[in-house]
Amino acid sequence: MPDQFRKDDKMNDDKTLILTPAAKETRSFTDAAAAVARLNQLYAEATEFLTRHFSETVIKGKPQTRIRAFYPEIRLTVTSFAKTDSRLSFGHVSRPGTYATTVTRPDLFRNYLTQQIGLLMENHGVSVQIGVSDTPIPVHFAVAGSPDMLVPQEGSLDFSLRDVFDVPDLATTNDDIVNGTRTHNPDGSRPLAPFTAQRVDYSLARLSHYTATDPSHFQNYVLFTNYQFYVDEFEAIARAALGDPTLGYTEFVTGGNASITRPDQEIAASGKSPQMPTYHLKRADGDGITLVNIGIGPSNAKTATDHIAVLRPHAWLMLGHCAGLRNSQSLGDFCLAHAYLREDHVLDDDLPIWVPIPALAEIQIALQQAVAEITQLQGYDLKAIMRTGTVATIDNRNWELRDQSGPVRRLSQSRAIALDMESATIAANGFRFRVPYGTLLCVSDKPLHGELKLPGMATQFYKTQVSRHLQIGVRAMEHLRVMPLGEIHSRKLRSFEETAFL
Repeated sequence: MPDQFRKDDKMNDDKTLILTPAAKETRSFTDAAAAVARLNQLYAEATEFLTRHFSETVIKGKPQTRIRAFYPEIRLTVTSFAKTDSRLSFGHVSRPGTYATTVTRPDLFRNYLTQQIGLLMENHGVSVQIGVSDTPIPVHFAVAGSPDMLVPQEGSLDFSLRDVFDVPDLATTNDDIVNGTRTHNPDGSRPLAPFTAQRVDYSLARLSHYTATDPSHFQNYVLFTNYQFYVDEFEAIARAALGDPTLGYTEFVTGGNASITRPDQEIAASGKSPQMPTYHLKRADGDGITLVNIGIGPSNAKTATDHIAVLRPHAWLMLGHCAGLRNSQSLGDFCLAHAYLREDHVLDDDLPIWVPIPALAEIQIALQQAVAEITQLQGYDLKAIMRTGTVATIDNRNWELRDQSGPVRRLSQSRAIALDMESATIAANGFRFRVPYGTLLCVSDKPLHGELKLPGMATQFYKTQVSRHLQIGVRAMEHLRVMPLGEIHSRKLRSFEETAFL
């Protein structure tokens, strides 16, 4: 059908005509796969429309009318207060009403959307309506799938881009749903998913920028670290895994989307290293392992998790080094966090400091089991190399240089066993985004007891400990992978009024 001109009173105060794709009727579906196929069709038509007209505009100049296309949306109505299975943490709504969400990249989220829509149909016996929303697609996000097409910076054209196309709107691209400050959409419906389409598109663009890999490569189990040593070891683990077909891993992807499928292949150089180098040991079902080198500091930890959260991973873990705070600890010992002292401050505005960040039993058991398997220690013997307790996260890397009376007293009162700069941030953002989280740190220094991280000590420590630590993280993820999703995504992470989508 041809493009059409229409009035858009909601978007244009002057009521001028705009050029849009031909109108599409809303359809009702009782089959989840068919519903997602319709989402994909609507999204592809909208982005093709914007890409085509954007290309013409760059070549021919400013058109005489505004050009706009819209995200598709999912909408459903539940009319009964009938309870669903009380053991479920997602896949249902808590009260009657109309629920809706905009959708982007249904090709990327096909499995997720099919699962979530299917659960709603099964648990409530309702159909879903798939149609076109009234939320415009920013042209920057529409052309992101065309690698040979770039949106020029404002001022490089002889007209303002936003006079013709919609651009990203940060006023509506936020975390008000997951933060619990938004209970209704502007049209009165309730949010169906934790993120709107614009919020997802924003993070997909950021992930490509920060990690130099396409979001499609990210796996459902994510490891965070802050040392290149772990990256080198992860490649060795990945090559060994590719050589064992019984493990189910199919591909290893590195920066610049370079990949290998055999352990003896060379990896193409990716050029300039990104801010957060990322590596993906992939499985066909997406349940492989992604490793992200986030660098140092809570700001980086927040940035990475803010964006990876839109991919709805099944778990993320922090594997890093820490200052051991107890004299009984030795360099190389492990610290399994069961509580977090938050002095990182980067999430204070999104998640108040008084909100507890609980340890998740499923993650704790998987990590402890992995430590036991890799170290070959059990029970009381395991206590000799691993301690469970509070991990403190601070935003000052040189905290040792301050007056020690205040920090040391707080650390002691909190029963802290370790201090780092990322773990509490990653855990708190996992709590905020409903992503199961955990932390296993390795003691690399003991500044309160005269053992500083000096070059010679660090080199020997890295040589002997990194491999074992990373193997534990990989093994823990493999334990989590075989758990039912309803167990790992437990009710502990869900609030009073939750979105139906995970």
